[in-house]
Amino acid sequence: MSLEALGWNSQRQAEFEAYAAQGLMPCRVVGEHRSHFRVSTGTSELSAVITGRLRKSAAERSDLPGVGDFVAIRMAEGDGPAPIEAVLRRTSALIRKAAGERRPQLLAANIDVVFIVTALGGDFNLARMERYLALVSESGATPVVVVNKADLPGDVVRPNGQIDGIDPGVPIHAISARAQDGARDLERYFEGNRTVALIGSSGVGKSTLTNRLLGHDAQATQEVRAHDGRGQHTTTHRQLFTRVSGGTVIDSPGLRGLELWNPSTDSTSDFDDIEALASQCRFRDCRHDSEPGCAVRAAVDRGDLDADRFASYVKPGRDSLRTAR
Repeated sequence: MSLEALGWNSQRQAEFEAYAAQGLMPCRVVGEHRSHFRVSTGTSELSAVITGRLRKSAAERSDLPGVGDFVAIRMAEGDGPAPIEAVLRRTSALIRKAAGERRPQLLAANIDVVFIVTALGGDFNLARMERYLALVSESGATPVVVVNKADLPGDVVRPNGQIDGIDPGVPIHAISARAQDGARDLERYFEGNRTVALIGSSGVGKSTLTNRLLGHDAQATQEVRAHDGRGQHTTTHRQLFTRVSGGTVIDSPGLRGLELWNPSTDSTSDFDDIEALASQCRFRDCRHDSEPGCAVRAAVDRGDLDADRFASYVKPGRDSLRTAR
């Protein structure tokens, strides 16, 4: 393996010369944890930490290293973590508004293609898909829609391979990651050691698809739930994997809600998953209080929806917003 297999090229090498003169080494961030990062030199992986100088120089937390970033490190003496001295120029960045906070959150950097993974059944939501497409459009990467669990009944993808309401210029692939149906059609997006990031809700099969794209089981997966056919959350942190056949994959935890950091419209929401449930309520004007046939309260009772998250959704002041939608 080499750094080129991780997406390093001659242009990046030319930009790195100033850092090389300082005795620094180029690496790519392949894992992000609470206290440290995992970085790869192409031949080995190291533990790394951010220097105080780099932390102080960042205008936003999203300016600090994230999975997919190329960074300049100084080799540590002894067994300690390597200090990250600089984040190299990004060619693209997936950045959303952090859930519940007024700050940008970096999801992945230097990605070429983003697989927006959804699934037939209860997860599919066109409004959410449109927000994902807007997020990718702002990132500078190329969006590709992957509809997983195509072995389940559904008519979301039309015979011409398109989905009503989605730009016909966006490629759409209907696959079954578990059965490996259609996954080979995704191979072309990795040509030239390109980086592909996977985003989507929990339980749509991102980890299963990651394993298929890698050719081995790198990510844990769980069986779908019997009552709604949805998978269960398994990925706990963002991680970059190198494929033997070329290119890299970034898998990440499912997104409960999605709000753009620099939205071009005012139609975004941190509660799109709850609003999708609300559309299944018996009454259109359901306030999710004591009405019969409330799909939102039923999800809380089953444990599918966090009670504190539901409380935030129905707190005073949100009534006019929900009515407007």
